[in-house]
Amino acid sequence: MTVLNLLARRAETAPAARPLPTEVLRQRGQREVFCGLTGIVWLHRKIQDAFFLVVGSRTCAHLIQSAAGVMVFAEPRFATAIMEERDLAGMADPNEELDRVVAQVLERRPDIRLLFLVGSCPSEVIKLDLSRAAARLSARHGPDLRVLNYSGSGIETTFTEGEDACLTAMVDLAPVETATAPHLVVVGSLPDIVEDQFRRLFSAMGLPRVDFFPPRRAADIPEIGPQTRFLLAQPFLGATSQKLEDRGAQPLRAPFPFGAEGTTAWLQAAADAFKISPAVFNSVVAPGRERAKRALARHRETLQGKSVFLFPDSQLEPSMARFLYEELDMRPIEVGTPYLNKELVSCEISRLPSGVVLSEGQDVDRQLDRCRAAKPDLTICGLGLANPLEREGLATKWSIELVFSPVHGFDQAGDLAGLFARPVTRHAMLGV
Repeated sequence: MTVLNLLARRAETAPAARPLPTEVLRQRGQREVFCGLTGIVWLHRKIQDAFFLVVGSRTCAHLIQSAAGVMVFAEPRFATAIMEERDLAGMADPNEELDRVVAQVLERRPDIRLLFLVGSCPSEVIKLDLSRAAARLSARHGPDLRVLNYSGSGIETTFTEGEDACLTAMVDLAPVETATAPHLVVVGSLPDIVEDQFRRLFSAMGLPRVDFFPPRRAADIPEIGPQTRFLLAQPFLGATSQKLEDRGAQPLRAPFPFGAEGTTAWLQAAADAFKISPAVFNSVVAPGRERAKRALARHRETLQGKSVFLFPDSQLEPSMARFLYEELDMRPIEVGTPYLNKELVSCEISRLPSGVVLSEGQDVDRQLDRCRAAKPDLTICGLGLANPLEREGLATKWSIELVFSPVHGFDQAGDLAGLFARPVTRHAMLGV
């Protein structure tokens, strides 16, 4: 192997919830989606003393570099151990090569406290056991360094599952719970500024202790156990949620914190669990909720009454459709998602209008036919479909921006709405 190192609250006006759709259009065919390696782009910025070492090909390295938009000398916290022909042909011992590359990384970055070995399609094809490698390297370089592994392979996955796999692995490092009173853990990678905003809101409500997972530093992984109440900040963390429940933690189900109403309902779930009085809750939440509603009003003028078609990409689609319908008065035609975990997104899809098509998985050609026939005012899709659809006269929004941009919470509600309003405005100005 050679290392390509880049070291170098309540909703007063929300519509009544509807029963969950009994029928879901399930598709199995050709898909258009990034692989789970892409999650490294936001995860490496979040955990400040962690490092992500992808064991993969040059294609893996180019993908991460392109997605991250960094230069070789920018010193981010990820790299790629490139598997050469001799590794794939069995002419070299891949474990010895991996040990050598890890030693190189640690020599240059001695500040690393948590190292992730990230599997890829090539490493899984040759059956390289990264779980054994992680255990071996933890024993060799511990106790100051802990090594974990997870799969970022694009085989039968979508790109946000990279974060889900990463956090699932991290649950094993969570200390045994010593707390005797309930405490809150917010689960899902959030930009630091958004985390700080939520932390201030929870503190003002009087919650005695709130932890975020993943933490900013590896040593701050929160205790997990029967006294843990957790809120998911992202709708694509099904495996992480299950593993937390296996540890005895109790989930608080709510719409996700997108927009004024979504964020209010999400915070309300925590307030109810910790018996925060309505008066206190309203006094804390009202200012931010009103700011968000004012910010959304500017974009509602552009989007009101417009139709929207969502292709499956990130698993954020049910949440985004709820936000666009409930808070911006858009009309969702089809809401596609790579995987539909009804337990996690039931609060979202129960708020969608009757008649909307809810689809799981993808058969891209058939879905394109439905999209063209519907002629939506806005199509939310992956990069690979956006340009061809633009060429056909449809306004599009890259769905990956919804993951890479700060979009959670009251103060980001206007920015989130703007992501959808801009392509509609541009399309109108161009007179397409």
